[in-house]
Amino acid sequence: MRWLGIGTVYLQMQKVSVLLFLAWVCFLFYAGIALFTSGFLLTRLELTNHSSCQEPPGPGSLPWGHRGQPGACWMAARFSRVVLVLIDALRFDFAQPQRSAEPPASLPFLGKLGSLQKILETQPHHARLYRAQVDPPTTTMQRLKALTTGSLPTFIDAGSNFASHAIVEDNLIKQLNSAGRRIVFMGDDTWKALFPGAFSQAFFFPSFNTRDLHTVDNGILEHLYPTMDSGEWDVLIAHFLGVDHCGHRHGPHHPEMAKKLSQMDQVIQGLVERLENDTLLVVAGDHGMTVSGDHGGDSELEVSAALFLYSPTALFPSTPPEEPEVIPQISLVPTLALLLGLPIPFGNIGEVIAELFSGGKDSQPHSSALAQASALHINAQQSFLLLHLLAAGVPVPSPGPFTVPWQAVSAWALMAAQTFYSTGHQPVFPAIHWHAAFVGFPEGHGSSTWLPALLVGANTFASHLLFAVGCPLLLLWPFLCESQGPKKRRHPPGHEAEAKVRPEEEEGEEGEEPLMEMRLRDAPHHFSAALLQLGLKYLFVLGVQILACVLAASILRRHLMVWKVFAPKFIFEALGFIVSSVGLLLGIALVMRVDGAVSSWFRQLVVSQQR
Repeated sequence: MRWLGIGTVYLQMQKVSVLLFLAWVCFLFYAGIALFTSGFLLTRLELTNHSSCQEPPGPGSLPWGHRGQPGACWMAARFSRVVLVLIDALRFDFAQPQRSAEPPASLPFLGKLGSLQKILETQPHHARLYRAQVDPPTTTMQRLKALTTGSLPTFIDAGSNFASHAIVEDNLIKQLNSAGRRIVFMGDDTWKALFPGAFSQAFFFPSFNTRDLHTVDNGILEHLYPTMDSGEWDVLIAHFLGVDHCGHRHGPHHPEMAKKLSQMDQVIQGLVERLENDTLLVVAGDHGMTVSGDHGGDSELEVSAALFLYSPTALFPSTPPEEPEVIPQISLVPTLALLLGLPIPFGNIGEVIAELFSGGKDSQPHSSALAQASALHINAQQSFLLLHLLAAGVPVPSPGPFTVPWQAVSAWALMAAQTFYSTGHQPVFPAIHWHAAFVGFPEGHGSSTWLPALLVGANTFASHLLFAVGCPLLLLWPFLCESQGPKKRRHPPGHEAEAKVRPEEEEGEEGEEPLMEMRLRDAPHHFSAALLQLGLKYLFVLGVQILACVLAASILRRHLMVWKVFAPKFIFEALGFIVSSVGLLLGIALVMRVDGAVSSWFRQLVVSQQR
């Protein structure tokens, strides 16, 4: 019996050991999956900072003195009200004007939004139709985040499409609430989870049943016109779902899609008839859909959405182009913010649609250009946020060389890559913006090939070039951002008594320390060493990026997708490295040229003073 008990305990210990070993092996798998996922699927850091009217977006005064105008924020409001009609899955070709009288029967969705075409033809200075370039993932919740924050969600967020959480980042809805605007919402109940308690009045309808084409849309129509006629609102948001659900159930080529689009056309006509002069109408799709009616990926039909803007007052100085302009979808956020007199949400990376700030067809060209430049200036003070953070976080030493920390150089290089993607580029050949070859040359280039190639290349690698040329700003910006005012010169140890007996009159000018970047002039060898060190650091960061791409391409050289994904990625990274390195040399050479000119000027000044 004794040996039997020992054997039983031994067997139990063996079982426990086996379970523990298997659990350890599973843990290794889990850790590997988590490690790969954290690198392969990008994640986002949600910023808790918020823009406010009391804090301008950058140093210095705001353009045109907007801050001093009654009720103005960063920029004077052009509209006091806005109606946002969000038609879920409104693909661009659903709204594109049709030149032919009758569309083919195989494409029943063409030409059904005829009111847009009519407005564009009869009131060309009052309306614009854009092709909004959407960033994947093309799922509704992620697109709503982008349309309100101006930022880019990632694929890691896609799993939250059916379990949305409140948006904590700065966004248009929060800015409207802070400004005391009354927001009325009706439609997709996804907004209820994203913006809890944000609406003065709301009519939510369930959105999960994709086989239901009418409940949400009919619910909106029950409240839309009575709410608009009541006037008890500043912002009216209507999120229709019928087009999206029709795509999921029948696809875009089904006759039901033509009926749904015709219904949306009647909605737009009814809204246009009720608009007042101080109101802007925005009709937008959050994403497109595939030929089967689905969405979520990055195909051309999924990332191409319609964006239509209209106002009873003239908005644009010129007539619409024959082919609608392609703009990033997130450009709507800073544009609406400034048009409504609000601060641009803090995390926005979109660019304002400049022509909306031109002042209409009757405005003078000079004032129109100034208004557009003013809007762009406010918008641009945000891709300089990194420089301001560097200046605030890095102390500038008085003696000795100044060095730029590694984290600042790495962030600057990553910003170049981020700008590449945020401007609609991807490291694959189908995503190249070939239309850039005809910018400024609508009739073509004749037999020339190098000029269109140069234009396309400049469009593709503009972010690499601009950030590389601007790399010396990392060295100079902290000096430029130093507080203005005299600084007392530090006396070496043992000279305190001499400093005390010196009269204040002599200390007035001689005791001041050179301000800002002028201290670099006192030590030219330190300046050259700092430029060399900065250039080497930037090249090292770029070298690490190209090395990682080379290793990935070599490891995956036999992968099925090597010629579709990995080889183009390597080619783009290699070309980007070449462009960046050349741009870095140009930027440093330019700074050295300016430094040489300043040195020559100083020598002439000293000689003239000695005479």
